[in-house]
Amino acid sequence: MSETLTASLAQLPVTLADVETAAGVLAGFVRRTSFERSRTLSDIAGAGVWLKFENLQFTATFKERGALNRLSALSADERQRGVIACSAGNHAQGVAYHAASLEIPATIVVPLGTPTVKIENTRRHGATVIEGGTSVEDAAQLAMDYGQKQHLTFIHPYDDPLIIAGQGTIALEMLAAVPDLDVLLVPIGGGGLISGMAVAAKTLKPSLEIIGVQAALYPSMYNLIKETQLPMRGDTLAEGIAVKAPGRITSEIVRALVDDIVLVSEQQIERALSLLITIEKTVTEGAGAAGLAAILANEQRFRGRAVGLVLTGGNIDTRLLSGVLTRQLAREGRLSQLRFDIADRPGQLATVLGVLSKCGANIVEVSHQRIFTDLPAKAVLLEVVIETRDRSHLASTIAALRAANIDVEVGGH
Repeated sequence: MSETLTASLAQLPVTLADVETAAGVLAGFVRRTSFERSRTLSDIAGAGVWLKFENLQFTATFKERGALNRLSALSADERQRGVIACSAGNHAQGVAYHAASLEIPATIVVPLGTPTVKIENTRRHGATVIEGGTSVEDAAQLAMDYGQKQHLTFIHPYDDPLIIAGQGTIALEMLAAVPDLDVLLVPIGGGGLISGMAVAAKTLKPSLEIIGVQAALYPSMYNLIKETQLPMRGDTLAEGIAVKAPGRITSEIVRALVDDIVLVSEQQIERALSLLITIEKTVTEGAGAAGLAAILANEQRFRGRAVGLVLTGGNIDTRLLSGVLTRQLAREGRLSQLRFDIADRPGQLATVLGVLSKCGANIVEVSHQRIFTDLPAKAVLLEVVIETRDRSHLASTIAALRAANIDVEVGGH
């Protein structure tokens, strides 16, 4: 270990000893999730892709590690009065679940627009849920103000040494299972997860490269560390890491120990999420798929290296998940919308559908529109959604339609 790294680690507010102590607190109460190599994803990426299945925790999120570690440190008086937290959902569930197990009253403030599945799961664990604020930061201020009035202990989602140490236990488990890892790719929101993991990993294996991943729509830590001013806006699929202001403690640790931060687009996150479902048969939320998105977007950088990813959570709204999967099918040419301008006379629809049937294209939906169109009165707008095996099958289907003198327009992918 270099003298510079040793000095940096010694000055930080969280140490390997803190993480190891947290591991003792968590033992028997938080699942030691599996850490497995994905053969298919490794083949696709040209790297050794190892997946840490934190989406299989009881609350479907790694956040319960830090939550339990922090709650366990409360005094008897603090436990009796109760706690309050702010969260876009996953920290809320972790706090609510373990507060209930420790018989600690919990109140959670969630930002407006938090996925319903996360809110309902939090209530199911027995917490009182208050919805307010348009961002995590607004919700945090509401929580702190309410907590002061009610004399509740505020449980920060990331900027707390005990929270950070709890999250760092993931790195202990990953390196114990696979000591030869070359890289850790870790999603960054407020920075609690990557801070804890970096402290543990860099102490145990200084040569290990640690790279943070942020959604391009919310590059808060990226801006801070790289001294840029990229805008933060919009609704990201990775709402769990959509944090506008990273923590003070976490920023210090990230600056000292994290080697790089990369950004991933919404489309890249969607593709990664879809691959995890179709290949690994595991459901992640957007933030949980960010690490895989980073590998696929930077294949040359990781080629031939052993890369550890954390699937941070699996709490995604089912309607949103359905939309993501359907959009990915469209991008792959497996689901397409075809538009036809046909004459309004008997047999025309049957002709089009006959060609599609002969080509083996599965007809999913048909819309036959005469009224709400600018076409001539003797024409009909026909829209057909079809399912094909892949892009080559779609191309041959289009060619067959045109060979039959049927004009067709393919909707955008």
